[in-house]
Amino acid sequence: MHTIKFVHIGVVLLLCAFQLEATVKRDIDLSALYKGISEDRLPKEIIPLSYEIKLEPNIEEQTFCGLVKIKLRWINDFKKIFLHAHFDLILKDDKIKLQKIKRDIGNGTTFENIIILRSGRLPRKTIYVLHLKEIVQKDSECVLEIPFEGNIWETADGLFRGYYTNSTTLSQEVYLATNLKPNNARRLFPCFDEPGLKVPFTVSIARPKNFTTVFNTPLLRTIQHPVLSHYMLDYFDKTPPMSTFTFGFVVSKLNRWSINPMNETYNLSSPTINIWSNKFSTELQEVHEKLYLVYETINDYFNLTIPLPKIDVLAIPDLPTINSNGIWGILTIRETELFKEGYFVLARELVNQWIGSWITPEWWSEANVNKALTSFLAAEFAMTIDGGVEFNGKYPMTILYSLYYELSKRYPHSRITGMKQETESFKTELVIRMLNFTLGKSTFQNGLRKFILNHRYKTFIGDDIWIALSNQAIKDGTLDSGLNISYIAESWISQNRLPLITVNRDYDKGTAKINQKVYLRERPHDVPDKEKMLWWIPIIISRQDTLNLPNYTSKVWMNRTKEINIANLPDKSQFIIINKEEVGPFPVNYDEENWNMLSNFLQTAKGRSAIPTYTRAKLLHDAWNLAYAGDLSFATAFNMTLFMKYERNHIVWSPVFTFIDHFGRYIDMSEVHTKFERYTIYFLAPLYEELGPESENEKHCKTEMRKLAKTFLCRAGYPPCIAEAQQSFGMWINESNTDFDRIPKEYICPVFKWGSMEEWKFGLKYVSQFPKSRLRSERTFLLKMLVGCPSEHEKINHLLDLALLGPNSNFTENDILLIFNTLTGGSVGYTSLLKFVVKNWTFIRQRFQTKTNLWDKLISSATGMFATQKGYNMVKDFYDQHLGQFGSAQHIIEKSLRNIKEEAQWSDQNLPVIEKWLETFLSNTISKK
Repeated sequence: MHTIKFVHIGVVLLLCAFQLEATVKRDIDLSALYKGISEDRLPKEIIPLSYEIKLEPNIEEQTFCGLVKIKLRWINDFKKIFLHAHFDLILKDDKIKLQKIKRDIGNGTTFENIIILRSGRLPRKTIYVLHLKEIVQKDSECVLEIPFEGNIWETADGLFRGYYTNSTTLSQEVYLATNLKPNNARRLFPCFDEPGLKVPFTVSIARPKNFTTVFNTPLLRTIQHPVLSHYMLDYFDKTPPMSTFTFGFVVSKLNRWSINPMNETYNLSSPTINIWSNKFSTELQEVHEKLYLVYETINDYFNLTIPLPKIDVLAIPDLPTINSNGIWGILTIRETELFKEGYFVLARELVNQWIGSWITPEWWSEANVNKALTSFLAAEFAMTIDGGVEFNGKYPMTILYSLYYELSKRYPHSRITGMKQETESFKTELVIRMLNFTLGKSTFQNGLRKFILNHRYKTFIGDDIWIALSNQAIKDGTLDSGLNISYIAESWISQNRLPLITVNRDYDKGTAKINQKVYLRERPHDVPDKEKMLWWIPIIISRQDTLNLPNYTSKVWMNRTKEINIANLPDKSQFIIINKEEVGPFPVNYDEENWNMLSNFLQTAKGRSAIPTYTRAKLLHDAWNLAYAGDLSFATAFNMTLFMKYERNHIVWSPVFTFIDHFGRYIDMSEVHTKFERYTIYFLAPLYEELGPESENEKHCKTEMRKLAKTFLCRAGYPPCIAEAQQSFGMWINESNTDFDRIPKEYICPVFKWGSMEEWKFGLKYVSQFPKSRLRSERTFLLKMLVGCPSEHEKINHLLDLALLGPNSNFTENDILLIFNTLTGGSVGYTSLLKFVVKNWTFIRQRFQTKTNLWDKLISSATGMFATQKGYNMVKDFYDQHLGQFGSAQHIIEKSLRNIKEEAQWSDQNLPVIEKWLETFLSNTISKK
């Protein structure tokens, strides 16, 4: 193949002189011609083969100019060129050139000019179009040359400028960096800004003499800028084929830390890992060792050395907007992130060199799978290195429990739509984790390795991963040849729900029927098409007599069918557990007999040691949430908590604290609540007393457990806690120094709940006269405690008088919104609010109805949280009395009435069961003392 000899583009840019000049011609008639282009995707008639880019940033003027030469190939006959260019990027269309490459065997390569008739952007799209005089034939190759200019941003988009404080001189330093993810390369230079188009780049970048530029590839040579005496031009090695979003550089005064090469220590041929930092300390040595340790761990797992000569890690003290940005050969990271304890962050960014840069998603729709796979692997590598110390038992339970909660709602993501993408990524990560277990870790590892080998320097779609895993699993015998991972994964990823498995055993026959359905926790369960939702689910059964065997390989898959039968189960003297250690993201329900055997077994020391930690947590979590959803008796769910008297593992306690919080708030309007508080004290008091006072250098999990135990004991009215809180609060009141931090925050709520009116009013006065020197977040916290903690209506009424009726209120509209939101957290709050609105209806309606955001929130908070027939009657009377007067909130109160009716049915059915269990339990425990 002939090598194209490009003209040295440094000279071409000398006239640029960093001046912006708008020369783009906008075609007003393009909108009618190209309506079919969606997502700003480009036609496939032309593809890039390579880029040569010259960039000249002006840090002082916050502008840049440049020249790009793109070698193109015509896939079909075509008369136009489409490429991406952001609205803020100025293309000098009168200087754009297009030359066709002509090859003569005898005379080498020559160029033929092609006439460009006109150019312009598509309306409302970041697509630039060149209209050519003649059709260019298929298989032709051309060089497109475009001068361009643009602005350097302050936010982390495209090419941006940031600042940090020099640790030595304490002066402010400026730097430039790029963040081209996901499709911001078009902000920097005109290009084919699609991840599936991977080509090599040849790049030079200008910089001031006292700065250094770090690029994707190593520095090749440096020359004096031909015009600007205080600038240099850096030329870099040609990159391998890469996507535009992995292009990047940093221009800064950061110093490369002088370190001994560690490649020999770790027996690595490449790459060299460099750290660029604003400060020098022994911490850098530790971080450098961690980077190599993480790299070695990843390299060993894949058994594939990344084809990079170097990875530059740039620690920037005040990186705006983003915590880190890992691209091909560079990791730009906020300094605090780099120095974090643990390995997960470093592992996630370094894994991205293999999966994300070396191999790349074909389109952004595949980025979710890429992110999920990268995050899962990073967690695996971190746990390989430190045994899971970094996660403290929170992975994957934290994201799993949040998924259970969100995806079991009637309308997932209805309040925060931005959560949806994050939730989908977490769900995909858990599906990948499930496959790692069910296929076998060795099979999963070898399948991934072959996947990477087959896609080096290329792109992939999600199905490519599943195919590689299927082929490996069938070869290894861990997956039946009739099954396909693509179908399995698709059933989870494509549905915005999670399944629930129900097991009903026939103890005489040693069999069981296993059913699947959509897991719905929030009532009513009237989700459209729920009967059609089915999953491929691994059925992994652990028997009581084989609990010590770590077998996670699935022998049976529910192949999107509602019911299957399982044989060869133990007799009625032994329980079974399905989905031990939360291998798959789905809860499991059992028949009452199996639940009772589990409860009894866990109340023995042998049982608690035999059932793994995550499984104990799962059994608790599943039982309580299934009871709340209406799929399990609350008596059975309460029985599953009996072993907590002896449980001391923070991982198992985590779902219990969540349950106490949520369930306690839910029933606090009923007479059952007082008995529930006594039950809470029974279990938490021994735990809290055993934890004792805080000691130096104790584990974080112990500190967190003590804090949570104290919080819920205080909320339940545990006398020692209340006395301790009031003593501390009294010192705060009586001392001349009334700074907010004089009292531990965990004592404020119990004092406002159980303390006197005078103590509560002292807090209110402090909020009204809050010192300007203090953080506003402290005032917000104190106001939340004043509103959300009291157990007497008198306190709430006094606050509402001041906030809603007072002529010269010290409360802003944001304060009032906060008050409305906080009052929904307990029955005293929302009941007081409703009664207050009923009593002062005329004045409140006149004052707030024209302020739609306040009015709607007021009606929602006053009516939306009731859950009993008594509450329904209160809201219905209010609705009937003022029918037609609710304005914009009419639909809100009508929705509240529908929901309360549904919740009242639940309360009527379950509260008697709960009350009976609590009465029996408390009677037995008290009589035994």
